[in-house]
Amino acid sequence: MATKFDAIVVGAGPAGATAAYKLAEAGIKTLLVERGRGRGSKQVFGGRIYVTPVREVFPDVEKTAPIHRWVKREKISILHNSRILSLEYESPEKHSFTTYLTEFTSWIVDKAINAGAVYVDEVRVDSIVEEDGRITGIEAGGERIEASIVIDAEGVNRLLLEKLGLAERLSPEEVALGAKEVIKVGADKINERFGLEEDSGLAWLLVGEPTDYLPGGAFIYTNRDSVSIGVVVYLATAVKKAREEIYRLVEKLRLHPQLRQYWEDGDIIEYSAHLTIESGRRFMPRKLATSGLIVVGDAAGLLLNTGYTFRGVDYAVYSGYLAAEAAKKAFNLGDFSEETLRENYEKKLLGSFIAKDLRNHTGVEQIMHEVEFFEKYPVVAIDTARKLFELGYETPRIQEALRSSLKTHHINLLSFLYKMFKMVRKL
Repeated sequence: MATKFDAIVVGAGPAGATAAYKLAEAGIKTLLVERGRGRGSKQVFGGRIYVTPVREVFPDVEKTAPIHRWVKREKISILHNSRILSLEYESPEKHSFTTYLTEFTSWIVDKAINAGAVYVDEVRVDSIVEEDGRITGIEAGGERIEASIVIDAEGVNRLLLEKLGLAERLSPEEVALGAKEVIKVGADKINERFGLEEDSGLAWLLVGEPTDYLPGGAFIYTNRDSVSIGVVVYLATAVKKAREEIYRLVEKLRLHPQLRQYWEDGDIIEYSAHLTIESGRRFMPRKLATSGLIVVGDAAGLLLNTGYTFRGVDYAVYSGYLAAEAAKKAFNLGDFSEETLRENYEKKLLGSFIAKDLRNHTGVEQIMHEVEFFEKYPVVAIDTARKLFELGYETPRIQEALRSSLKTHHINLLSFLYKMFKMVRKL
């Protein structure tokens, strides 16, 4: 392998692979380095990707990408004591799709290789080299590889940025822990059991019982012939209040009496776990670019969790695209200074839909730390629905059922209304 490249991309996730592809496509000699084995390794996510930003970067995504199903049904449910309260939305539009992230990332890596990028896996980058105030390459396995620009796409565990002093050490308050299983069921059974058509998919989010009432949530995504199920819990709270390991929560979700009918005769083909960003804006490094360096994807804090939807892969792809465009401009100018890279990458990223989303939803993580929203309010919601629909002699009014449930669970009405108002404002 050459010891000097024009550009080095650290991490072959969606952000890094996209950056490498766009750089190589422009004729820039690019090295893409991945710590895992093979293409698309060490890639864990829930299961859904929003397509609009991806389509801008990859116009052929609908024709050539490994799309399993288009999400045309959305469902949010509260579970408690074998009762389910749900809100459902259905649309014919193709706004997001399910897939395996390993397949999707491999698709982008293949594009990068075909465009001329050099891809090397099973290589751990020990450090990003800084000399005289600018980044000059990487060091891996005792060898130094030089480059005019390095793109850091190392993900949520930002050890390289920590060494450079651009990011703080990871703390439990900044991340959540997700664990998932993929259960192979068969396309026909998925269509029949979930009430879906051949290319249609379901994204189903759940709170309450599936997380043992911890802040976080559970998810169910239908793939082509399998179902991805999983649980995400906020790490800081889980450390203090969790009564069992997260893999047991996933197991309970799989065996839940109200849910197991969807996959009960399926085979578990994958188990994985991953740390995920809790608050994108708070997680951002102090700089998104410095002399000879650009930070993209999860390493840049580009993930949004509103509680009812999750976005990350599309942000990652778009940030990789913006990084490549900024790098190309730097090569044209022959200028890789912090000023130039921040002007052409950081400024554009902070002016994009990604930063707008993160700004608009600032404070959502505060709601996610309100234990009552996950511990008491789901129970109140189910209890209120029970009073309204499981009728005996009398038929209560909605406000009567709600007041009764709040009183039963020792929640003050004014406090409840204030916190609900606060939640709506944040969301």
